[in-house]
Amino acid sequence: MSVASNTAASLLAPDWLQVPADLNELQEPLWAGSVSRGADGGLTVGGVSVRELKEQFGTPLFVMDEADFRARARAFKDSFDAAFADICGGVDVYYAGKSFLCTAVVKWVEEEGLRLDTASGGELAVAARAGIAGSSVALHGNNKSDAEINRALDMGLGRIVVDSLDELVRVGDLARARGAQAKVMLRLTPGVHAHTHEFIATAHEDQKFGLSMAADTTAEAGISAAEEAVAAAAAHPGIELLGLHCHIGSQIFEPDGFALAAEKLLRFLAAMQEKYSITMPELDLGGGYGIAYTPVDTPRPAAEIATAMAAVVRSTCAELGIDAPRISIEPGRAIVGSTTFTLYEVGTLKTVRVDAPAAGSDAGNNVTYPRRYVSVDGGMSDNARPVLYDADYSAVLASRTSGAAPQLSRVVGKHCESGDIVVRDVYLPEDVAAGDLLAVPGTGAYCWALSSNYNYLARPGVVAVRDGSARLIVRGETEEDLLNRDMGA
Repeated sequence: MSVASNTAASLLAPDWLQVPADLNELQEPLWAGSVSRGADGGLTVGGVSVRELKEQFGTPLFVMDEADFRARARAFKDSFDAAFADICGGVDVYYAGKSFLCTAVVKWVEEEGLRLDTASGGELAVAARAGIAGSSVALHGNNKSDAEINRALDMGLGRIVVDSLDELVRVGDLARARGAQAKVMLRLTPGVHAHTHEFIATAHEDQKFGLSMAADTTAEAGISAAEEAVAAAAAHPGIELLGLHCHIGSQIFEPDGFALAAEKLLRFLAAMQEKYSITMPELDLGGGYGIAYTPVDTPRPAAEIATAMAAVVRSTCAELGIDAPRISIEPGRAIVGSTTFTLYEVGTLKTVRVDAPAAGSDAGNNVTYPRRYVSVDGGMSDNARPVLYDADYSAVLASRTSGAAPQLSRVVGKHCESGDIVVRDVYLPEDVAAGDLLAVPGTGAYCWALSSNYNYLARPGVVAVRDGSARLIVRGETEEDLLNRDMGA
């Protein structure tokens, strides 16, 4: 068995991973708009260097480009309004708060003309503290408590997205008891297969979300749960039925799933309006648009998504002979994901030898290749996505440039788990050392939101950077924060 040198031909790397021509280059579209390298070689964002951020706020740290967030939010609003202007007068864009939410973000969302989508009482509490009008807020969830429903009614929410027949009755009864009507949308599962990870595909039948559109041949009437819900909502005095909703999944690049879901829901809406003589004025087509986590990811611009979806809605409504409903969408990751990177400090490093099949003239033999483990001061407590979804990320040396040769590396955290991997495969300079700073892009969505205190690590803070200044928008936890919840023996 021979030992291979550390070359670009290392067979330990996945097929998609290529050795960058320049390890110091920031590859698009992984980074927020203001991220660049300063004169000293270190990364800057919004005119502020990562060294300054490390000194002022410590690491790990989520670093968000506020101007980039606002620009992406505006792009969705402007692009969809333009594409749907002749169809339904524009689009209501609901920012999916579950991706990342705090009061500052709620204010940005409102200032850029978007609405807010929430998924729990806690997220409603953030919305209320930020002062956004209840009429601009939606509430999701497959198992809403009575307290959450009542809070939504107290706030005068613009829509409650109902997931089941049982929930529909509860929402209606709670609203009727206070002499009101709840504005309701019915979440349907159109049976569309989304090309994404199983755990974030949400429109197939065998999962917890939504009302099935498939006819129930075992029921006496032989109708679907979705149709049963339409009939029940139309008849309930505590319900104002706004329309239909679907969400086929997350981190999706292919356009066919969105188009098929839109067509199926429009056909269902037309059939229900004809059968029950009701008008459902709204249709929410969800979100799930993918972003770039690695250089091979190819996200679609908001304008391209809008144009493709508008074409389907326009042609389907014309074929059915119906007026188009008011369309709404729910981007979250596509707005916030690429605005943010996580800043870490490097600690210990080690190189292991791993056997892999050889290529070329040595095919048929095993060759031992080096893989370097680069440990950082965070991990699965600030980014659970690699563990949950096998998610891939990238990383760069952030505190300086380097002319050293590339070495295949695995960036890992400090938790007591072998699966605590931040970046599974990335080429970093050979001379990366303890004390260097690494930046992992694309961590704005579902990283802070899924963060934990595993091994009693305090969760990192979130810094918003704009026009040469940085401010905390979420304070990092301290050990005292963690101990304050321990009630003692």
